[in-house]
Amino acid sequence: MTESKFLTPEEVSARYRGEVSVGTLRNWRAMRTGPAYIKIGKAVLYPVDELDAWDRGNLVICSASKELNVS
Repeated sequence: MTESKFLTPEEVSARYRGEVSVGTLRNWRAMRTGPAYIKIGKAVLYPVDELDAWDRGNLVICSASKELNVS
């Protein structure tokens, strides 16, 4: 059996280089949006595999730019 890895809200914020603050994560939990989490007592933990899935769901895929034909 593989061991699941969990991150605290502070570690999640660091994972996203501070662009997602602990406060934003708190607001998202209150609104039931954002990445999935587990709450045990007062502890809030984010499974890394759920964060990876959330990242894939928010991935923006850009199409190749079209070359302009100037005649």
